[in-house]
Amino acid sequence: MPTRTDTTTTTTIASLPVDPSHGALRPLALSQVTIDGGFWADKQSLNASAIIAHCEAWMEKVGWIGNFDAAVEGRLPADRAGREFSDSDVYKLMEAMAWEIGRTHDDTLDARFRALVARIAPVQEADGYLNTRFGRDGQQPRYSDLQWGHELYCYGHLLQAAVARGRTTGDDEFVQLARRAADHVCDVFGVGGIESVCGHPEVEMALIEFGRYTGESRYIDQARLFIDRRGHGVLGDIELGSSYYQDDVPVRDAEVLRGHAVRAVYLAAGAVDLGIEDEEDGLVDAVAAQLARTVARRTYLTGGMGAHHEGESFGADFELPSDRAYSETCAGIGSIMLNYRLLLATGDSTYADLIERTLFNVLATSPAADGQAFYYTNTLHQREPGSIPAADVASPRASSSLRAPWFDVSCCPTNVARTLASLGSYFATSTAVGLQLHQYAAGTVSADLASGRVAVRTETNYPDEGVVRVVVTETLTDEWTLSLRVPHWAGEAATITVDGETHSAAVGMVHIRRPFAVGDEIVLSLPVEARWTEPDPRIDALRGQRAVERGPVVMCLESTDAGHVSTVDEVRVTGDLRDDDGVVTVGTRRLTVSDDAWPYGVDSATLDADTARVRLLPYHSWANRGPSTMRVWLPLESADSVSTGR
Repeated sequence: MPTRTDTTTTTTIASLPVDPSHGALRPLALSQVTIDGGFWADKQSLNASAIIAHCEAWMEKVGWIGNFDAAVEGRLPADRAGREFSDSDVYKLMEAMAWEIGRTHDDTLDARFRALVARIAPVQEADGYLNTRFGRDGQQPRYSDLQWGHELYCYGHLLQAAVARGRTTGDDEFVQLARRAADHVCDVFGVGGIESVCGHPEVEMALIEFGRYTGESRYIDQARLFIDRRGHGVLGDIELGSSYYQDDVPVRDAEVLRGHAVRAVYLAAGAVDLGIEDEEDGLVDAVAAQLARTVARRTYLTGGMGAHHEGESFGADFELPSDRAYSETCAGIGSIMLNYRLLLATGDSTYADLIERTLFNVLATSPAADGQAFYYTNTLHQREPGSIPAADVASPRASSSLRAPWFDVSCCPTNVARTLASLGSYFATSTAVGLQLHQYAAGTVSADLASGRVAVRTETNYPDEGVVRVVVTETLTDEWTLSLRVPHWAGEAATITVDGETHSAAVGMVHIRRPFAVGDEIVLSLPVEARWTEPDPRIDALRGQRAVERGPVVMCLESTDAGHVSTVDEVRVTGDLRDDDGVVTVGTRRLTVSDDAWPYGVDSATLDADTARVRLLPYHSWANRGPSTMRVWLPLESADSVSTGR
């Protein structure tokens, strides 16, 4: 919890998005991790200069922020805009703002934050209730639609925004507003109150983090009630089944993540938080087992989750079609949040591996290069060139074929914004005796160990290059441990150089324990050169196909780079993969198939005799050059029964 003397004086604040009471690793505050060069520094700069302002402008344009004005002026429900959960996106914007203010100390952004608070605060009712969609004359009564109403979900994002504000600025009016809302939730849904849950999990992890921030156990107690109630059919059945909102099986008894993917990972993250605070190892272990099976059987190469458009949900085991991948951006972000909590709890670097994969191939894929448009869903195979969405109209479809400036349901852009603003928290941790580096970018990291402060500077052009140079800038007289993660994808090819001596570095964490001196240098070398990746043979949709990865980055073939074909579906790849200083190309042949009246028993397919080299590009950068077709998994020429043209 932050220490402070009052709400206006200078405060000592630990700007931590997640602050568990204990665990194998300790999180570092955003002030202890700076990213000042390379890929992620560019993304954070884009967020600060474009994405946050873009989200704010659109929510003004479509009236979601104006809903609070309409509530004050008595114009609801007639003038209410947006879906039942639109309040939550305003709060996610404010969370992004709060972390960004803490990161950059931007006074102008702080003034915009305070202006939003001034519009929201008058809407809160005397008992703490705050929502623009329910509870007024002409609107549905409070909590009359827990399946779909999202009232508690909105409170969850309000509380997370308040944690961000409190931990970066102090206990101001907005934090107090959130406290009243949290008290209201406890009063209404506590023991003897409404014995139900929200159809969209989110409030659980928010209440726990708010309880950690305030030191008030009642908020954690309420989260426990919500988690314990879920899985017993309290919400009733629906057409999609009660698994859609994880009300079919209690959290502790589930075997795999299922149903709506975002709901599933948010609930799992909250359950890990509860297991930590209650010291219930069985709960943490249960979620870890569910995630392990989900990663092994229900997760895309990109780290994306969700194979069904219907219900935005997980498919069955190994049901991972590329062209029907839903892989919602928010599900990827929720996975990052879940894996981070398990990393802190266990110290297992495999969670950092999945964080890295999802950061580079889901989070980074969503925003356009200019930060003015986003992917909600993330297909791995685009069969038809997309249509350019209108620049001034929100897209009604989540699965838009090109990035859209806004959506009728725009949970993803604000989620991207808050994650980028708090990104440094995922990069490093500490223990009483050491510092751990989990993600790599140019920047600085410092930590307060039991014996004092240590700090390092990281110099790298990762992931374009695999050399990560770590230089000690502050140290102790005693020995301490510096640990660096070797990703699973590196196999046996990574090396570590200490004092001029180079050794192989096994997958996992490499621990270097010694008395360090200022200027000591450790060099980790990772094999980022392009490599083929084979799918599990149980994934029917991927038989006869290969993908290419370069370091942590998934590559793709975009029709823009394949002028010899009209669509990427005509491409068949040879085994000739080259990586020339980061320029990745693959040998291809063009497949020609006659258009017959019946698409089975085809014997008229022909492969061109000549090969053409085609450049692959990082999946996260596709569709920044206009409409195109694209695929991640590339059919092999040997997989077709074809004749070779002469």
